[in-house]
Amino acid sequence: MLNSGAMARSLQKRNSAAKGAMRWRALFKFGILALAVVPNLCLDRALAADKITVGVLPITDLAPIYLGVAKGFFTAQNLDVALQTAQGGAELVAPVMTGQREFGFSNVTSLLIAQTRGLDIVAVAAGASSTGEQGRDFGAIIVPGESLLRTAKDLEGKTTAVNALKSFADTSTRAAVRKAGGDDSKIRFVELAFPDMPAALANKLIDAAWIVEPFLTLAKEQGAKVIAWHLADTAPHLMIAVYFTSGDYARQHPDMVKRFKAAIIESLAYADGHPDEIRAIVPTYTRISKDLIGKLTLPRWPTEMNRESTAILADLSVKDGLVSKKPDLNAFFR
Repeated sequence: MLNSGAMARSLQKRNSAAKGAMRWRALFKFGILALAVVPNLCLDRALAADKITVGVLPITDLAPIYLGVAKGFFTAQNLDVALQTAQGGAELVAPVMTGQREFGFSNVTSLLIAQTRGLDIVAVAAGASSTGEQGRDFGAIIVPGESLLRTAKDLEGKTTAVNALKSFADTSTRAAVRKAGGDDSKIRFVELAFPDMPAALANKLIDAAWIVEPFLTLAKEQGAKVIAWHLADTAPHLMIAVYFTSGDYARQHPDMVKRFKAAIIESLAYADGHPDEIRAIVPTYTRISKDLIGKLTLPRWPTEMNRESTAILADLSVKDGLVSKKPDLNAFFR
């Protein structure tokens, strides 16, 4: 028989062994749980969409991106898109170039001008384009209904309102005048906001206006008439605007750019084939009423960027003195 000391030592060993076994069982269970949790954490991270911000304008041209967000095209690319409204100009370009936004939307001429001034801008996808049709486009040069002006050539010596001086507006007006056989150096340009143009025409404060939808339709309903379709006169199927990013962002985040481009292209294709859905979504982010949207001529939304029309705009920007050197299209479309 064991004496009391031996029995105590034996019990102590048994208790120690039991505690050790319990610790190993606990560690084993913890390990199993950890292995179960890790894949879930990885899955959660994989499913978390990448957040991007896009600078946009409250105009019809941007309908595809609003429709694409609603249709889930960006979600399918694992992108969580925030659309930030701007008024134009520096409000669109500067935040992208400083990294406050990942992408933006702007007219091609303004971006080409910015590039020649040292900004590294990369076109990512087409924005909006002219219909290319004389008599049916979303922009035109208009005059009062009783005006004696009949063609763009008649703008010689006349006062023409544009929304921005030294921009795509006066460049395309000059192109229309030259095409009609006129002297574009004789045009007098004044800067005026689109909403103010119909009233300025009606009150004879200006002779003509370079105008786009929805103000084109509003002005025509007030009696104005079209004397030139300047977009179609400038270049066939002119690409007016693009979605863009900075060169730095394109180099550092090529996968994000690739996915954004894929979502935009899907949005453009869908928009161009579903005009009724475009007309339904435009009033949700603009002040255009549901009644008016049905009367407007919509832009075209091709999925391919038009390098040829951009080359024409680049040449015109030099010819009309908007830039001191020719824009680098290889860098712009890289």
